[in-house]
Order: sequence, then structure tokens, then C-alpha cells
Amino acid sequence: MKRPPLLLCLLCLFGSPATADTSPPGHALASAHPAATKAGLEVLNDGGNAFDAAIAVSAVLGVVEPYGSGLGGGGFFLLHDSARNYTTMLDARERAPLAAHRDLYLDADGNVDRDRALNGPLAAGIPGIAAAWGHLAKHYGQLPLTRTLEPAIRHARDGVPLNPKLERAMTARAEAFLRYPASSIFAPDSPALSSGKRVVQTDLASTLNLLAEQGAQAFYRGSLAETLVAEVRDNGGIWSRQDLEQYRVVEREPITIQWRDAEIVTVAPPSATGVMLAQIFHMLGDDWLDGSDRDDRTHRLIEALRRAYLERARHLGDPDYVDVPLQRLTSMEYARKLMEDFDPERATRSNSLYAAEPEVGHTTHFSILDRDGNWVSATLSINGLFGSGFVVPGTGVLLNNEMDDFSAKPGAPNLYGLVGSEANAIAPGKRMLSSMAPTAVYHANTLALLGTPGGSRITTMVMQGILQFLQGAGAESLVTSPRLHHQALPDKVFTEPDMVVDRERLEAKGHIFEVTEPWGNMQVVVWNTHEVRLDAASDPRGIGSAKVEALYASD
Repeated sequence: MKRPPLLLCLLCLFGSPATADTSPPGHALASAHPAATKAGLEVLNDGGNAFDAAIAVSAVLGVVEPYGSGLGGGGFFLLHDSARNYTTMLDARERAPLAAHRDLYLDADGNVDRDRALNGPLAAGIPGIAAAWGHLAKHYGQLPLTRTLEPAIRHARDGVPLNPKLERAMTARAEAFLRYPASSIFAPDSPALSSGKRVVQTDLASTLNLLAEQGAQAFYRGSLAETLVAEVRDNGGIWSRQDLEQYRVVEREPITIQWRDAEIVTVAPPSATGVMLAQIFHMLGDDWLDGSDRDDRTHRLIEALRRAYLERARHLGDPDYVDVPLQRLTSMEYARKLMEDFDPERATRSNSLYAAEPEVGHTTHFSILDRDGNWVSATLSINGLFGSGFVVPGTGVLLNNEMDDFSAKPGAPNLYGLVGSEANAIAPGKRMLSSMAPTAVYHANTLALLGTPGGSRITTMVMQGILQFLQGAGAESLVTSPRLHHQALPDKVFTEPDMVVDRERLEAKGHIFEVTEPWGNMQVVVWNTHEVRLDAASDPRGIGSAKVEALYASD
């Protein structure tokens, strides 16, 4: 495997994680659900490493918060193997079926049929999570899938307590669930809900057990694969056995951003966020943190966000299908050109192509650091709330609706209000563009692992988390701090209620503000090598948990 050149810089800044004096004093883990955090720590304490824990955590999350991720979805894993000083991005993003085509979701009038793009098996890309588990277990882990998948099997078999968040999500998607008999397990009045208010997923437990015993390839070949294809096609989808047989995860070199005295390591396309973060930080300039006027800094930040989101629409897509000139798009020179028309006194107007508002998104994130210095920052998704709403009969697998992340029609917004271009048009076997952004930041003898769900808002949340970390914020502050968001179109600055800005002064510059409900669900782990200290935090906006488990005391 090719070693990313960033590691030479990181070793100078951070020291070798394999050496005794820089090894963490224990484990740290933050995820979106207490059951997943517990499962990950159990695996770590049972002799597993961060990669084994990543399998356990992601599998449990797919069971206990099925509205956000699962076996029928995909995602990105940012990994660091301390023994090899090797950092990589594991791309487990879904692929378009081979029968997909550019106009798949257009009706007779040439307009996007939103129902077909969002609901039912036609909306589902070929899932990558099972392949990711197999890859992690074979190349990075220490434990077999029979051990790492055991907690998820148990939770699926015994049932998941019906917490308020899960109940609200089920109610919101009730109409879609009622279309498909196997999906009725998630309907609010489902007979699968026991008297103890637990969502039991017996079929999913059997499927997970099959993968544990036969390996991840059982999802893509054999009787399970045949059932998946047959049921998808019987219900209006276009999957084939060839789609499943050809699916592979891809290791990609992460994007590295040098900003001031920090190294920011994040994901490359088909995630858009890595490129956008490079552009945003370069557009801000190395002196942005030194500015004394908060509102002038906020104005420049909003304008950088506006330009980065427009760049997303113009240039980004699956690098295996379209030319994405990463070196040019992430360069300082390119960022300077993007800011040539920046006016410190006036907001630039985005072309108002539509009026849709960004949505919060239904994804999940976790961050893990083990005692050997291995780490995983992973963001996983099935796209919308409960994905396509289609559970494959006999399998318990809830399918994604990630096909909506393609540009179904250039200029038309998707679920998250994002406009795309030909670079992200639908094509057979292509991976759809994403905002998911598992990220690591090295700064001043400290490592931060962070990420969040949030659809189109992921980029701005991760960016603000990085800025706060570079200003000395700890894990708790990173997950609790109020947030703002601008994505070019609609031409508004969205803020959480507690976000402090001088609206009157910024509105005088031409910005339009809208206060919304809080969003995001950030999961953070911080390792200070100088003080030999671990910290972890889970976003209070969600129901997750974070835990640091010390294995020995520092001197």
C-alpha cells in the first residue's frame, strides 16, 4: 500500500504513535448511541484494536439507530495504522446499479420524480458496509467477525428499546413503511413492537449471523445475494447479481491541508468536503484567526463557504468516472482566484436557482482511538431518514436512498438542497458525491478525531469544529458550540438559536439570516500526547455517548 506523504510531516509534529512515550493511556470512543459505544469498548477490552471496534460500532449503530445507517448503506472510514505509520481513506460508498442511467428519475415532462428517487428499491445504490467490514477484518483487525458482529446480532435479536428519537423517526416515515410488508417492523403500530416497546429485527439478526460465519462476501454472492436481487427487482428496483459481485471498497489517499501550524487530514472524492475544506481554509487565509473584528471574520467565512459550495456543484464527482483536478482545486492559488471578487463590505449574491432549504440529514459518525495509537474516524449513511424505507423481505436489510445524492437533473436540488452538475450525473457503477467527512487534525502535540451527520451541513460543522480546536477548544466545546451554515443556495445564513453574531451589522453588508432548530451530532476524541491525556465527547443534540477508559495512569 502506498504511504501518504503527509505522514512525514505528521511524525515531525506528533512523534511516532508506536513509541511508548506517545502511546495513549487507554481507549477513547464516541458514537451516536450508548449501545454502540459499549460494544466498541467491549471489543477493545477483548483484545481487539480500533479497526475491530469500528466493525462492532458500525454494526450496532445500524441496528439501534436504523434511521441513520446500516447494512444497506455505505460510508467513509478514515484510518490510521500506528504500527505501519499508515493513514488511508476506506471508500465504502454505494455505487449506482449497472442498469442505471442519466435520466433514471425523470418523468415524461423531464422533471425529477422525487418519490422514485427517494422511496423504494429504485432509490437504492449498491451497499458497501458489508465489504468494508470484510476489508477491515482482513487487512487491519485482530478479531474474527464472529466476535465483532456479536453485539449487533444480540441487539437485533433481543430488540432495541423504543427511545423518543427512534419513535419520532418511525412516525415520520410511516407512509413509506406501509408500502412494503417487510418494512412494517418500523411502523409505529408494528406488531414487531413487543409489550416492552422494543423493535425486534429477527431477520437482520439472521443476516448478520450469516456474515459472521461465512464472511462479508456472503452479502455479495450466494443465497443472500440472490434474495436481495430478486426482492429488489420484484419491487421495482434494477439491481443485478453482477452489481453485487462487482462491488469493491477502495482505499484512497486522504486529502491533507496545511493551515497555519496544523495538519488537517480528511477525505477525498467521492466526498466533496475534503476539497471544500482546503478551499475554505485557503480562502480564509493564514491570518484569519488573528483578526480582531469578529463580524469581519464572520463575513469572510460566509463568503468562503458560498464559493466552496458553488465549486462543489461545478467540479466534483466520482474520481473514477470524472476528472477531478485535486491539486489545482485545493491549491492556494486557486483559492485566491475564488476570492478575487470578495468585497469586505458587501455580500456576494448567489444565483437564486431554487428556494429549497437544506435539511438536517440522517447519517451517523463515530471516532475511536485505541491504546496502540490506531484510530478510526468514520461517517456512515443510508441518506434520508430510514433510507428508501424498503426492507428486503427475509433479510432485515433496510436499503439506502443514496441515488438521490447524484444530480438527477443538472440544476435541480436534491434532498439536501444541493445542486449538481454533469460531474455528478448518474452513470452505471458510479459512486455518488457525498458530504460525509470523517476528519483528523494534528496540532500542538494534540490529535482530534471528529465528524458528524448533517447532509449538506456536514462540511460547515466539521470546518467550525476544526477552527474551534485550533483555538484551544476541548472535546466538550467542539460538540456543544453553536453553529452557522451557508451553502450558496438558498442564499441564506442559517444559524442555531445560540449562535452569537451581530446580525444587524452583517445584514447591512447584505447577508440574510434565518434561525433554525439545532442540527448535527458530532462525535469527538482528543489525544494530547504531551500531557498523556485522552478526552471524548458526544454531541448533546443526539443521544450518543463518549467514554475514555484508562488502562494505566500517566506519571
